[in-house]
Amino acid sequence: MTGIKDFLSKYKFTIAGVFIGAIGGYLYYHFIGCNSGTCAITSKPLNSTLYGALMGGLFLNIFKRK
Repeated sequence: MTGIKDFLSKYKFTIAGVFIGAIGGYLYYHFIGCNSGTCAITSKPLNSTLYGALMGGLFLNIFKRK
């Protein structure tokens, strides 16, 4: 049980970034999206959500303490 707590404590900013980015990616798809369907990232909700999660996780990983 302490292993999970240590993991969550160590990567809390990255995990928060993944969730925030996923929500932001889906909202971008929903409100802006791509009408023609030719956009690689924003043409499907799964692609947009995963891309947002990746970018959010990478961005908030910058603030992780060493």
